[in-house]
Amino acid sequence: MMKKKIISASKASLVLLLCQMVSALDVPLDSKLLEELSQPPTITQQSPKDYIVDPRENIVIQCEAKGKPPPSFSWTRNGTHFDIDKDAQVTMKPNSGTLVINIMNGGKAEAYEGVYQCTARNERGAAISNNIVIRPSRSPLWTKEKLEPNQVREGDSLVLHCRPPVGLPPPIIFWMDNAFQRLPQSERVSQGLNGDLYFSNVQPEDTREDYICYARFNHTQTIQQKQPISVKVFSMDSLNDTIAANLSDTDIYGAKPVTERQPVLLTPTGSTSTKVELRGNVLLLECIAAGLPTPVIRWIKEGGELPANRTFFENFKKTLKIVDVSEADSGNYKCIARNTLGSAHHVISVTVKAAPYWITAPRNLVLSPGEDGTLICRANGNPKPDISWLANGVPIAIAPEDPSRKVDGDTIIFSQVQERSSAVYQCNASNEYGYLLANAFVNVLAEPPRILTAANKLYQVIADSPALLDCAYFGSPKPEIEWFKGVKGSILRGNEYIFHDNGTLEIPVAQKDGSGTYTCVARNELGKIQNEVQLEVKDPTMIIKQPEYKVIQRYGQVSFECIIKHDSTLLPTVIWLKDNGELPDDERFLVGKDNLTIMNVTDKDDGTYTCIVNTTLDSVSASAVLTVVARPNPPFDLELTGQLERSVELSWVPGDENNSPITNFVIEYEDGLHEPGVWHHQTEVPGTQTTVQLKLSPYVNYSFRVIAVNEIGRSQPSEPSEQYLTKSANPDENPSNVQGIGSEPDNLVITWESLTGFQSNGPGLQYKVSWRQKDVDDEWTSVIVANVSKYIVSGTPTFVPYEIKVQALNDLGYAPEPAEVIGHSGEDLPMVAPGNVQVHVINSTLAKVHWDTVPLKTVRGHLQGYKVYYWKVQSLSRRSRRHVEKKILTFRGNKTFGMLPGLEPYSSYKLNVRVVNGKGEGPASPDKVFKTPEGVPSSPSFLKITNPTLDSLTLEWGSPTHPNGVLTSYILKFQPINNTHELGPLVEIRIPANESSLILKNLNYSTRYKFYFNAQTSVGSGSQITEEAVTIMDEAMASRQVDIATQGWFIGLMCAVALLILILLIVCFIRRNKGGKYPVKEKEDAHADPEIQPMKEDDGTFGEYRLFSFVSSAPF
Repeated sequence: MMKKKIISASKASLVLLLCQMVSALDVPLDSKLLEELSQPPTITQQSPKDYIVDPRENIVIQCEAKGKPPPSFSWTRNGTHFDIDKDAQVTMKPNSGTLVINIMNGGKAEAYEGVYQCTARNERGAAISNNIVIRPSRSPLWTKEKLEPNQVREGDSLVLHCRPPVGLPPPIIFWMDNAFQRLPQSERVSQGLNGDLYFSNVQPEDTREDYICYARFNHTQTIQQKQPISVKVFSMDSLNDTIAANLSDTDIYGAKPVTERQPVLLTPTGSTSTKVELRGNVLLLECIAAGLPTPVIRWIKEGGELPANRTFFENFKKTLKIVDVSEADSGNYKCIARNTLGSAHHVISVTVKAAPYWITAPRNLVLSPGEDGTLICRANGNPKPDISWLANGVPIAIAPEDPSRKVDGDTIIFSQVQERSSAVYQCNASNEYGYLLANAFVNVLAEPPRILTAANKLYQVIADSPALLDCAYFGSPKPEIEWFKGVKGSILRGNEYIFHDNGTLEIPVAQKDGSGTYTCVARNELGKIQNEVQLEVKDPTMIIKQPEYKVIQRYGQVSFECIIKHDSTLLPTVIWLKDNGELPDDERFLVGKDNLTIMNVTDKDDGTYTCIVNTTLDSVSASAVLTVVARPNPPFDLELTGQLERSVELSWVPGDENNSPITNFVIEYEDGLHEPGVWHHQTEVPGTQTTVQLKLSPYVNYSFRVIAVNEIGRSQPSEPSEQYLTKSANPDENPSNVQGIGSEPDNLVITWESLTGFQSNGPGLQYKVSWRQKDVDDEWTSVIVANVSKYIVSGTPTFVPYEIKVQALNDLGYAPEPAEVIGHSGEDLPMVAPGNVQVHVINSTLAKVHWDTVPLKTVRGHLQGYKVYYWKVQSLSRRSRRHVEKKILTFRGNKTFGMLPGLEPYSSYKLNVRVVNGKGEGPASPDKVFKTPEGVPSSPSFLKITNPTLDSLTLEWGSPTHPNGVLTSYILKFQPINNTHELGPLVEIRIPANESSLILKNLNYSTRYKFYFNAQTSVGSGSQITEEAVTIMDEAMASRQVDIATQGWFIGLMCAVALLILILLIVCFIRRNKGGKYPVKEKEDAHADPEIQPMKEDDGTFGEYRLFSFVSSAPF
């Protein structure tokens, strides 16, 4: 809809507004309409007022005009009629007023100098052009002159005059040398506005003979050259002997080679000057000063500030430039030239005058007969311009009278105009600095309404946006416009519509139900006309799934979604932009139907991605930022400072963090003396820190490197720093993990972890090993060993404690005194067995064993605990021998009891107990015998059911694999199962333990039974085993059923029944698909409450129960 709105606005802006009056008519720029309407002439193109022409080319004086009927043209020259037919060199272009004066075929431009004016006339009036002053350009040669060489003392000022010939227009001046190279300019040497070359002070390098002033005449494209000017700069040192002979010694030695001088203005001269400039022009003020050192120029405006944004300084601040000056820029401008010896100043009084300029230019009027109107012509200037009126090019005072016209100064008032009132009026505003001339016509028309908008024009807009329906019209008098919805609908009124003066109907918020036909009606007193347009309101285009902010690691894959919803009649196009520009021409960018995928992402893919959806009516977009992250780049420029014996300061410059902040730096070191090529962790510092004080060890050749870490990972290591070798020193520490453990009963093995080369602090690393027996008043025994990690002391008593210490030393001395540790000489096997072993049986599978501890002296080592060996001798229920498998339980520490789980019930066991040390086990205690009580048996080993008859089944079983005691009986339980798997009453039978089979009688025929079977001891029942079996049917009934089933008639009957059922199912299926209903009675029968169903006859599933010779349990 925005596009339509712009179209309507552009049409409105194209309307030719012919008058500011409320009653005046607007004439649309419709080509067909303009061809039909009468219109006075209008000048559309003309040459400039001051027209400087090239005398070598034809002179073309432009004058173009339009009107209906097309105007005719005539010219005046110097105020009198110019008869072009009498001059063969002058022609007028066809259908135009443009004059062509043929200079190239013998004519002379000077002969056609003068003031020209064009008149365009038709039956409705006459328009005139400006006075066009024709002047041929001139580029005269330089006058011959004799130029004397300029001899100047170093430090003096100098002005080289250009004095170019007077041309039309004035030439452009520049200075060059014989090689056509521009002479360099500076604060000291510069060109003035008049073209002269000014030297604030001359230097020896200014000496040359080819200072040449050039004048370029642009119209004739020629350059004139002045004769070269010679400049020679001399100093006191360069005076020749002849000059020196004529001077006294005082004159020579009292003169300075270069004399410093305070500033003096070279231009302008004097203390004040005046300057007049016209409004709108560029004001150029200049101050150039002499002096040594070279003066610096500064500009101020007295009593005010230099205008901001319009003030510029040129030519090394020697020229003040103010653009687009106005009366407010009048005032006194002071330039100040200053050096170290003083200053000079000059005040320029600026007056801004103004040629006439428009306040209100007259505008064309289109009126209907009987209407009123005004032409207004208001201009300003300094001095104030005079206003005069002309009618059709003739002063209005002597023009034909018109009763509808009245002149009132700068205004012409029209009342009750008629068609004969049509004319072109000229307003002239002039003062001593120029004039303005404007044409404005009064066109009186009587026209019936016309609608210029095409019939049935289709407008398409998006819902909830404005709709502008055009009804471009014209008529005189101005028609009234009305709008209707539909062809015969009611007139549109209300706040939901906006009616524009140009006939456009605006619907600020178009809705879908607003689609349809709209009728525009235009009427005035001369007639009525209507036009229909169509409006279609479309659903807006929406992005229902917008791209989202993504953070992706370098070389990964990322996808942005852009899922849209749009009107079905509009064809959307989707384009993707990166940073408001086109996507890179790269095959890694894959544009799908509703997504953008970037493969193998790189750092340059970082940016904002925008999805733009365009239709012919609307456009929507959504953006998301892609941030590409990666591990940091390695740090660089590592530097070591503040080197001390035990510390150094390391600094570095972080690498690029690659969009993921650095969290910390890892500092690593290499010991080039002891472990070259191996890097060790030194320390870590926060990611905001780039220096660290590092603690150092003696006798290490350090190199450092730094690794940056962010959330993505670790950077590559930096390049290593310079190496730094620390001085040697005594060891700072002793070996760690010192231990004394005997490997044999008569020795002591002393071990330790050796110091690394990094820890040695110097060359010649050795160890002093010392030991003595604890709690015995003995002296220390010591030995110095090489850089090893073990020493064996022989001939020691068995398992006695020793005090041990190991001290490091190198060529520079010993480490600090080491700490003492306690060790023991070698262990031997324990000497005695635990005594007073007792067993307490807790239950059939658990027993508790007790024993007395052995004396510690007999352990002869570190007491680790006790081991209980136990094994099953035999089962008390069966006397068969079996393989003996001993089991061992270990009880750590100095315990005196332990639990024996997992025993077998009703069994005989033996056990013994042994003490354990680091060397091994001591002797066993005497075997102790104990028995476990009875438990419940395991399930019978099997249950088989054989020999089924009409009313009996035979059961056979095997005794339990683990009776766990003396079996007292077997328990059998059984119950019938019907066809729906429901269980009947449960029956229980107790069977003597010596039985292994049972015939179960008085059962129902053709019935399935489920059996539960388990064994019992005096403790209780064991786990049960289950089986199922079925009694057989009656033999006669079975025979009869077989006979019927084999008869042909029975088979045929069964087939007929099956066919009948199939037909019934098909009919029911068809009725259901057709929406048929079952009778209510059928539904009631189908859904009757089962609790109120009548009792059915027994179907014989459980049969008749009979009493057995045993007592049955309660029914199930």
